[in-house]
Amino acid sequence: MKKRSLFKAFAAATLLSLLAPMAQAADQVVRIGWLRGPNDLTLAKSRGTLEKALAEKGIKVEWAGPFPAAAPAFEALNAGSIDITAGSSTSSIAALAAKIPLVVFAYQKMAAGSEGVVVKNGAGISSLKDLAGKKVAVNRGGTGEYLLMRGLEKNGVDPSTVTRVYLSPSDSGPSFTQGHVDAWATWDPFLTIAEKSYDGKVLADGAAIGSDNAVVLVASREFASKKLDQLQAIFDVVKSENTWSLANKAEAGAIWAKEMNIPAELGAKIGENNAVPATAVTDADVKQIGNIAEWYVKSGIIPATPDIAAGVITLK
Repeated sequence: MKKRSLFKAFAAATLLSLLAPMAQAADQVVRIGWLRGPNDLTLAKSRGTLEKALAEKGIKVEWAGPFPAAAPAFEALNAGSIDITAGSSTSSIAALAAKIPLVVFAYQKMAAGSEGVVVKNGAGISSLKDLAGKKVAVNRGGTGEYLLMRGLEKNGVDPSTVTRVYLSPSDSGPSFTQGHVDAWATWDPFLTIAEKSYDGKVLADGAAIGSDNAVVLVASREFASKKLDQLQAIFDVVKSENTWSLANKAEAGAIWAKEMNIPAELGAKIGENNAVPATAVTDADVKQIGNIAEWYVKSGIIPATPDIAAGVITLK
């Protein structure tokens, strides 16, 4: 009996010794969902800077995706499949309203040229007011719906006179080119693709629409609370990549074009439109996101305003 007990104790100790490194290893892995979009996480992925910086801290990076837009990436985060991803402030509002446990940790105001409403050349549509009675492709609760609704409001167009066709970005392109919709409210790279490759013209950009949208980076609430030091290390790399992109817009655009699998000749405009400053989330940013959230409720896009302040985290 003693020998059997000793054997069991030895076996249990051996099992624990094997499991401990596995648990530690799992704790030292960060899972990042990347989007086919011109953001700093995409640069870090392509340039290998994040893996290098975190490897020095004993942390492994696992990339998931690419995701076509923020909504499916947020769903993966909600399911516990990833820890960090990118999106827009508008999409993060919809996610917070849906009770997805995320926190915004980086904020990057979108340049005017990186988002807008595009129509076909020769379609006879010369202003946002001409969209009355037309069909417009948008992504539900995200940047597209925000841009359209905001633009209509600014130009005094009753939104009930415009049909919103809810499509993913990958489905919006074919619908636009085949004439199933009259316009497309979207963002880069889709906006530049529509303009340069689909015979489109920008009817109104972010400035004309009055957009207050931003690119945001988000983490799961659990990751942010349990691994704040890792999140800060990731943000440090993001800031470095952002500084590099501001000084090398053409090179950044070329990387984005390659990663997004779009024609290389679009890289210059993609870089010019999307290499803009990224910062930690400030009180002013929280207020701006909150203003959009309140407008979302007013416009019937979401039922109630989520707690924006609880959905952000301020890093150094």
